[in-house]
Amino acid sequence: MIEIDGSSLRIDDIVAVARRRTPVRVGEEARDRVRRSQVFANAAASERPIYGRTTGVGANRMLTVADPESGARGLILSHATSGGLLRSAERVRAMLVVRLNQLAADGNGASPDLLDALADLLQLDALPPVRELGSIGTGDLSALAVTALAISGQMRTTNPIRRPVVVGGGDALPFLSSNAATLADAALALADLRALAEATHVVAALTFVGVTGNIEAFAPAVEVVTPFHGARQVCVRMRELVADAQAGGRIQDPFGLRSLPQVHGVLLDSLAALADVVTRMVNTGSENPVVSATHGIAHHGGFHASYLAQALDAAVLATAQSAQLSLARLTMLAEPGYTGLAPFLGDGTPPASGIMVVKYVVASALAEIRALASPASLQSVTLSRGVEEDASFASLAASQAAQAAIRLRTVLAGELVAAVRCLRLRARPAAAEATLPAGLQAAWAAVAELPGGTGDRDLTADLELAEQLLRRLARTDRKE
Repeated sequence: MIEIDGSSLRIDDIVAVARRRTPVRVGEEARDRVRRSQVFANAAASERPIYGRTTGVGANRMLTVADPESGARGLILSHATSGGLLRSAERVRAMLVVRLNQLAADGNGASPDLLDALADLLQLDALPPVRELGSIGTGDLSALAVTALAISGQMRTTNPIRRPVVVGGGDALPFLSSNAATLADAALALADLRALAEATHVVAALTFVGVTGNIEAFAPAVEVVTPFHGARQVCVRMRELVADAQAGGRIQDPFGLRSLPQVHGVLLDSLAALADVVTRMVNTGSENPVVSATHGIAHHGGFHASYLAQALDAAVLATAQSAQLSLARLTMLAEPGYTGLAPFLGDGTPPASGIMVVKYVVASALAEIRALASPASLQSVTLSRGVEEDASFASLAASQAAQAAIRLRTVLAGELVAAVRCLRLRARPAAAEATLPAGLQAAWAAVAELPGGTGDRDLTADLELAEQLLRRLARTDRKE
């Protein structure tokens, strides 16, 4: 059970709700805090104009709403306009728990009934039909408008809701004013990228042993000359994995191994920075305007998700650079000069192709990651009669991060298939595990079910299995 208090939701909590349907409950302190802000907001609205509560929105911000209840209905119905494919159940669950936690923070002036309504959607798995298109990184208006229609009983959900909740005149804009769907996508993409980043150490270590790498690239001195936390993590972890491996014969390795701390370390640091941004944003009520019994009223641009967009862009760019090293290591595994084996790790029968086409698959996946690394945050747009003249496109950046994780899994799977084949070939006639350093024994057991045999065959199923096994390698590398 995860308690929603508006301030302590973690990335792992979002993943647990989205993928394992871990139940949630709203804390009483959070409910009381929201109730106080609602009372304050109702009183303030009788004394001064408040955007979206007593006025229209966007270019209509100077127009007074004559009937707040009717205005709220119109706002929600019009903003529910969306397009594209329906989002997966796990992405919608993630959006719901993020929005629930944000509303539990101080500053929205909405009804506490909205908290219970969102919690009920999660408990019943009554998911609104959220579509892909409609967000530009200044609030996921369409996705949240559809959700508002769902909790009010005006939109069909995947399971029936318990009781409709009226989204009143003071609730409509506060409910819509959030990047919850984008933050949900970012959290899920981040979780996937972190797991793959952890697995990268193990896969690279298997390759290291297969090509008899030089451990000097991960020596304590390297931590000094590359003074960044991520690089130090790589050095420490690689020493743990290959400390007692056979000494390498080369004075230095190609960049695929030698530059792992300097390149993969950037990915680790960028993911840490992204985690910080996502965690801060899911635990903050960024509704415009802030309407708080504690902090007063302030109209602002906190919904503009530039921090998030740029953190996502940086993570995807670092993913592309780390993936490039994986292809470089795969190239080493296919080369007899590094392995002492047949070209492409074939069975020695001229002209066996072995893993030749695995490289093509990996190169194709890498090309897609590179395309996804084009910064979404460079885009912008002018809307609503020119008064909204900028956008972060964090929603696009989150989508690109999720797709990059999918392609990185394929890249690492290709290297893993080749590394396992290389180690088995080098160990003959002994068992491969007998030749591995102690730090890789658990990892080897986790991938033992990869098929053996070196004759030319379709390796598609091997790659698919390797993608699944990468999750096990991430767990063997995780430090609790």
